Amino acid sequence: MGELSIWHWLVVLIVVMLLFGSGKVSTLMSDVAKGIKAFKHNMQESEAGTTPPAPPAPEPPAALSAAPPEANLASAERVPVHHEA
Repeated sequence: MGELSIWHWLVVLIVVMLLFGSGKVSTLMSDVAKGIKAFKHNMQESEAGTTPPAPPAPEPPAALSAAPPEANLASAERVPVHHEA
């Protein structure tokens, strides 16, 4: 009673074919096959260690750097800063 016989699978197959049509099912199966091939290819690359390295992190802009603003003035005239106590 709990097992699915060949007749159950045939009925399911017929219902799927009626709902989606044979063209959709074949397209779906080819897409699944391409996905499996791509997955296997990527797994082989990762095992072989041939995956490309991650791109370097971008450097922050000069305005957001940790250096004081006076250090960013390369050719500008330095103005003395007076601190009040």
